[in-house]
Amino acid sequence: MNRRTTALIAAAVLGSVALVSGCSDEGEPVSFDGGASSKAPAPKGSGGAGQNKPGDKKVSEVAAKTLLPTGPKAQFTTQNTLEDGTKIGMTTLHGKKSGFTGKVWVWAPKQYFDPKYAQSGFPVLIALPGGNGYPKNYWMGTDLKLQSSITEWSKQGKGVPFVVVMPVLNPDAKYYYDGSDIPGQPKMGTWMTEDVPDFVKANFRTFKSRDGWAFMGSSSGGFVGLKSVLKRPDQFKAVIASGPDTVPDSPLWAGHEAEKQANNPEKLAQALIDRNGPEVDLAFQIGTKEGGMANLNGFIAKYGKGPVKTHLQVIQGGKHNAHTYIKGMGDGTMQWISSKLQAPIPSP
Repeated sequence: MNRRTTALIAAAVLGSVALVSGCSDEGEPVSFDGGASSKAPAPKGSGGAGQNKPGDKKVSEVAAKTLLPTGPKAQFTTQNTLEDGTKIGMTTLHGKKSGFTGKVWVWAPKQYFDPKYAQSGFPVLIALPGGNGYPKNYWMGTDLKLQSSITEWSKQGKGVPFVVVMPVLNPDAKYYYDGSDIPGQPKMGTWMTEDVPDFVKANFRTFKSRDGWAFMGSSSGGFVGLKSVLKRPDQFKAVIASGPDTVPDSPLWAGHEAEKQANNPEKLAQALIDRNGPEVDLAFQIGTKEGGMANLNGFIAKYGKGPVKTHLQVIQGGKHNAHTYIKGMGDGTMQWISSKLQAPIPSP
């Protein structure tokens, strides 16, 4: 489907965000410190030499899987406050590897600050908007209820409590860059798959393996998430791609066909099949009132085999918008994708 048309949808959503995103502490500093740090003492139950106390095995598992914040620590300001008191914060990230500077919004669930999970990493969900995704990522608003829905799904056993990271999708509102390093343009592929994850690792307790890393996105953001997982399966395990294109189509690729094909999800999926892994989990969503069903069915039929695992959530009456895709996640997509990822590990 044409992602240019989704810019209108994105603009409408951004307009609604502007109306609801204000909060009494907007702009105030907010910290996401909580739980363990690199200097934290050993947790109770870790025992000493020659001791085998109950819980030692789980403590060792947590330590082996968890990456504590590496620093340097970013400074965040409050953008929104949810009903449960959790905050959506914002900072400006200067990408060391890409050279691109852009805004990133973050949210951590209540469990992140629970002493029961103080030593554990948390799975990361990089959430990408449709349209141009600039100057804001519309998932940072509270009207779409992404964060509050993740909270409810985790309570219901239908999803893991993610740390949600919401970077800008593009460097401007004029073009879309396919989340790629298009020659002569800002390196948005490096920004999305290297600078943003490095920033998350610097500020949050995460998991060392790719089992704790996933993307989700709508339309143009769904394409970027899909492409990123297929291009970097060593780093990311899964994606929720809602109403996405499955081939790159930025006009900025003109004259760079080889580089364009190196960022083509169809080519990347086939290469993954040919080398038999690593396994990736691709969850697709589409509404019955939007176009693109035949394209997604064709992609799944051709590439959904071997290490490429797929799930298709068809949303009855759904249209090409974020509200539809939140419904689809609650109807089954979030539970499927969560079953493929590492959940936080409580202390014994």
